Amino acid sequence: MAGLSEQQISEKARSAFMDQTFTAPDPGSLSYMLSKDGYVSDQAAGPWLPHVMFFISYGQAAAWGAGVAGSPVLAQAGSDFEPTVLFIPVRRWSDGSPAPPPADLHTH
Repeated sequence: MAGLSEQQISEKARSAFMDQTFTAPDPGSLSYMLSKDGYVSDQAAGPWLPHVMFFISYGQAAAWGAGVAGSPVLAQAGSDFEPTVLFIPVRRWSDGSPAPPPADLHTH
């Protein structure tokens, strides 16, 4: 990614997806981001909160309770190119230290 613009990275990923050298995670796949040293996005400017991510089919976020009052499940809608991602914050970073309290949650 070094030296490439965000648009170039997106086009490179889209091209790899189209020629099937890179594929989106299958529904049911999961990942996690638990390190304080992570970099989630330019908007977050570093780590967000420790969380697990589940990749699901487009249009299924509501069935998993994403965005429902009292639910810890947040979602980022996908597209034909990307799966929908569910984010579930957890209480501890990978080093065992406590994460910020739930009141500090914001949109991922």
